Amino acid sequence: MSVAKPGRIIRHERDRRIVRLALPALGTLAIEPLYVVADTAIVGRISTDALAGLGIAATVLLTVTVLIGFMEYGVTPDVAHAHGRGDDHGAQVAATDALSLAAVLGPIAALGVGFGARPIASLLGGRDGVLDAAATYLSISALGLPFVMVGYVGHGVMRGVNDLRRPLIIVAVANLANLILEILFVPVLGWGVAGSAWSTVIVQAAAAAGFLRVLAPHVCRARPAWSRLRPLLVSGAHLGLRGAAMLAVWWSITFVAARVDTPTLAANHIATQLFMFLALALDALAIPAQSLVAGAVGAGDAQEAVAIGWASTRLSLWCALGLAVALGVSAPWLPALISPGDPAVASRAAVALAILALMQFPGAVAFALDGALIGAEDERYLARIAVVNLVAFAPLIVATFVVPGLGILGLWGAQFAWMVMRAVVNTRRWRSQAWLVNRAIGSPNAAPG
Repeated sequence: MSVAKPGRIIRHERDRRIVRLALPALGTLAIEPLYVVADTAIVGRISTDALAGLGIAATVLLTVTVLIGFMEYGVTPDVAHAHGRGDDHGAQVAATDALSLAAVLGPIAALGVGFGARPIASLLGGRDGVLDAAATYLSISALGLPFVMVGYVGHGVMRGVNDLRRPLIIVAVANLANLILEILFVPVLGWGVAGSAWSTVIVQAAAAAGFLRVLAPHVCRARPAWSRLRPLLVSGAHLGLRGAAMLAVWWSITFVAARVDTPTLAANHIATQLFMFLALALDALAIPAQSLVAGAVGAGDAQEAVAIGWASTRLSLWCALGLAVALGVSAPWLPALISPGDPAVASRAAVALAILALMQFPGAVAFALDGALIGAEDERYLARIAVVNLVAFAPLIVATFVVPGLGILGLWGAQFAWMVMRAVVNTRRWRSQAWLVNRAIGSPNAAPG
């Protein structure tokens, strides 16, 4: 009779912990984009101008949420680290500080977007009816930004305490409520674009109330102190720079695709949406890495922190294999199903999907170790390297701009090179264990698991 080795038992238990957290994280990540899907589906029935205006507004809001997303990713390691060292009060103080910061930054973001709605929409190309729709949606949606920031803190804190089930419930209920209100306000009451925006703001407020309720046991009466808020703001600046570098990739891809020709732009849109959707599965495995690595570092167990990072990467690679096979099989026929009326779009999208299938493997490594490094509070490195990674992306995207004949191969070849670069530099960083200096707990020189 064979007896399982202790190391193998520990490895399997570690894998189970990651998967148990990844499943509700995947559910939350998959449901959250349905806000935009519901808005698009219903607003698209109003008019072309309304839909185009929503597209401009969505671009602005995506940019804002990427820049303020540090409220979610910044608080997770602080809370998890405190829990790891058994300091429940410290975890409560970290959560309270994050909420205090959200209470200050939320209204500032709302005022900036609200008063700048029309000029910003005009700057992005909005004209006439499109400009009116974009400005209307943005000025109303700006009111929801303080609630969005509370939601980010809620997600971050609950991840820090390894409770991802209740955020999933809140997000699921909020999206169902948003769909009901969208139908009531737009087709039934005829409020148009404004009705779509108001439905989202109302639901964001309700979701924020839900998060405040579940956060109650995890906060305290600590007064905000600059000495504690400053590190969170510094972390936010680093994560914001990282997000800006990623936005630069997606914006430039769209800009160059539009220069090539209309079928290439349409094909790139199909592939990009699939990329964003499939990234959710890989991101779901990165989220447990954040909290579990931070908890292990907080407990002073550097070897376990290292092992969690490698375990998340290994599981992410298995997930990537499944996604790559699915993409490889569907690449020849899926684009024709999405765009049956234009063979040029379908053929270009098929090429992009083939490259995207290969991208799943470096993407798996890059995403998993991004999560692990955020958990290790290595945001300064991630910000710096996000800019450096553009060096791998730039040559092919510039070449495609200069020589549009490179087409979809140039666009997605540039993204593939960028993703490979991200995977390589993250692997080298994690293997070096230089990130352990952030907490000064010593290097275990652990080998990859």
